[in-house]
Amino acid sequence: SEEEPKLKYERLSNGVTEILQKDAASCMTVHEKFWLWCLCVYVISLFLLQFLALGTHYGKVYLLDVQGNITQKFDVSPVKINQISLDESGEHMGVCSEDGKVQVFGLYSAEEFHETFDCPIKIVAVHPHFVRSHFKQFVTGGKKLLLYERGWMNRWKPSVLHEGEGNIRNVKWRGHLIAWANNMGVKILDVISKQRITNVPRDDISLRPDMYPCSLCWKDNLTLIIGWGNSVKICSVKERHASEMRDLPNRYVEIVFQFDTEFYISGLAPLCDQLVILSYVKEISEKTEVECCARPRLDIVQPLPESCEEISSDALTVRGFQENECRDYHLEYSEGESLFYIISPRDVVVAKERDQDDHIDWLLEKKKYEEALMAAEISQKTIKKHKILDIGLAYINHLVEKGEYDLAARKCQKILGKNTELWEFEVYKFKEIGQLKAISRYLPRRDPVLKPLIYEMVLHEFLESDYEGFATLIKEWPGDLYNNTIIVQAVVDHLKKDPQNRTLLQTLAELYTYDQRYGRALEIYLTLRHKDVFQLIHKHNLFSSIRDKIVLLMDFDSEKAVDMLLDNEDKISIDRVVEELENRPELQHVYLHKLFKRDHHKGQRYHEKQISLYAEYDRPNLLPFLRDSTHCPLEKALEICQQRNFVEETVYLLSRMGNSRSALKMIMEELQDVDKAIEFAKEQDDGELWEDLILYSIDKPPFITGLLNNIGTHVDPILLIHRIKEGMEIPNLRDSLVKILQDYNLQILLREGCKKILVADSLSLLKKMHRTQMKGVLVDEENICESCLSPILPSDASKSFNVVVFHCRHMFHKECLPVSNTVSPVQFCNICSAKHRGPGSAILEMKK
Repeated sequence: SEEEPKLKYERLSNGVTEILQKDAASCMTVHEKFWLWCLCVYVISLFLLQFLALGTHYGKVYLLDVQGNITQKFDVSPVKINQISLDESGEHMGVCSEDGKVQVFGLYSAEEFHETFDCPIKIVAVHPHFVRSHFKQFVTGGKKLLLYERGWMNRWKPSVLHEGEGNIRNVKWRGHLIAWANNMGVKILDVISKQRITNVPRDDISLRPDMYPCSLCWKDNLTLIIGWGNSVKICSVKERHASEMRDLPNRYVEIVFQFDTEFYISGLAPLCDQLVILSYVKEISEKTEVECCARPRLDIVQPLPESCEEISSDALTVRGFQENECRDYHLEYSEGESLFYIISPRDVVVAKERDQDDHIDWLLEKKKYEEALMAAEISQKTIKKHKILDIGLAYINHLVEKGEYDLAARKCQKILGKNTELWEFEVYKFKEIGQLKAISRYLPRRDPVLKPLIYEMVLHEFLESDYEGFATLIKEWPGDLYNNTIIVQAVVDHLKKDPQNRTLLQTLAELYTYDQRYGRALEIYLTLRHKDVFQLIHKHNLFSSIRDKIVLLMDFDSEKAVDMLLDNEDKISIDRVVEELENRPELQHVYLHKLFKRDHHKGQRYHEKQISLYAEYDRPNLLPFLRDSTHCPLEKALEICQQRNFVEETVYLLSRMGNSRSALKMIMEELQDVDKAIEFAKEQDDGELWEDLILYSIDKPPFITGLLNNIGTHVDPILLIHRIKEGMEIPNLRDSLVKILQDYNLQILLREGCKKILVADSLSLLKKMHRTQMKGVLVDEENICESCLSPILPSDASKSFNVVVFHCRHMFHKECLPVSNTVSPVQFCNICSAKHRGPGSAILEMKK
């Protein structure tokens, strides 16, 4: 079954086995008690002590420990023991037998009660607190239910609690409540008030009560579970409201759950909010087609208001089940440890809740290894039987057996952890089954690190069958995991068979890099034209190794190569690069062009060479080069441009050499582009050029139109219009004349606007100057004469003195100022006037 059982079972053996070989079990009770054990003055240990009391058909009572060992034996009667009862202290026991004997005695004291009745006594129950002097009570029953109480002079006084409804079949005492069952139903009595609270009639009266006895069980002090036939009732004892009492008991019973089962009930026990039910089963034999006894069942059910939900169901193989009746089975339980004892005449079976170890056992049995591993990890502090590592190793083996090699290898990371011995063992196991590739991705690379032989073994496996996988491992694994020399030699041997294999060559370059043999790695990278070559050069400063490999680098990636060379001019000089590229002028041009873009002066000695290179390989950048360069020879450049008939470049060179008229003529004759000619004339701003342009254009109507449209702001259009021959047809003449007039009007408007702005600004500045000149100027002892450099104020203030202070804040003694030669009496600051006239003028003025 895929559903995990809730309970596990084992037979109670040792002394029980010996007892049941000669005798048969008739009843049993379980007792558990907390004991305090003082280890020292300050340490007290609390533990649960449990023992069993087993009654037999031959009238013996045995006290047993939980392993079934006999601790005490009592010969009570020669006939069957019907019931055994223990108080909560476990110090007093009540026993009744089929021959009418009732005994209540102390297990550890001389206290004892004996009584023999004239009928079989089926039940006995001592008060839960019998150990206390004021609770010395017990009940017993055959045809009557009698309550015995110890009174004056230690005499026992019986009183009849109930009679007249047949034999009493079962009794359970909890707290102040006694529940018993007779032939008619179940009654509950409040011992304190001596009031009977309720009567729960049995449902199926067709069943003999002696063959199918009632099962009673107190879940707690106020909840009673009743099982009779195939019916289950869960009853709750509740307090009655004061207004409802009248002549009624102060308590009442409410049936909160009621349902029927498939089989007859032999015993009941609570399990948290669920029920454990021991069922007696009958089935039809396939051979004889006669109804016979089947194996009893132990079911766990969840009570519902009118039904129940089955949680688990187990058929129990007890000895002699074929001969047993419903009344032969009993179910006792231990509340503290959730232990359930199934008692039959020839066997006692213990059922206990499965713990996490049992859960893991079941998962392993069902080969649910991953769930078992997860359960072990969650409960690693509580499990006792299993180890996480053992479960993990079993899981790996299971996956390998199923052929799920990759998953098995992946689980190794988690399960093996840092255990190098286990890792190496698993690697060899994968090697034996030919699956080293599967585990290669998951091998540890740091903390822990395995023996180099392990990694070398994996690399050799890949090298023999998978070059790409081999290359991937070399990239991913640190070079110190294995012996690099051994792997390099292995790759070299394979390259002898396939010397052009790019994967092996690239991997060999990486191995050389790990081994710091950068020169060999660089050669391979260049041969392969690999993108990492520049990174390798930068990272390991291999510029000395590439001095004679510049052409190869440029052929591979000229842009990256040039950037690298220019960034490291101190390591590889410009002259060296140009020399290396002498036979590859197209690459030489790329290098020099980028050098010129970075700095116009660094490669000035090669500017003459660059003229030819631009002309040959990059004409669009020739003219910008000629404009930006201040070091190229113009005559050489003009010669090359004229040879190649580069008109624009020739025009620029002629104009730069001062031959503007020839340049203009070339534009007009070669290019025949009036707009460019006009633009050139505007740039030169030479009247003679405009005159030449007009003379050349006067007999060419399209040129006249272009001039009329563009020269209005540079040359008087009237000069051109007067020279136009009468009758000449000029395209778009009207539009051109309208444009001239519009341009003229625009110039007038601009002049008027500028005039207004000038006047407004002048007035504003005049006002500002006036306000400034009206302000006073502070003259004190700190000021000096700008001519003689003595204090401006005399030391003797009583003497008269004259001081001249200009608005520029310069101050002079009047006698220090030069005498003005002009008729006007207005004087000017000698210092400020000198600034306008030029250097030395102030000195000259002072000499005068």
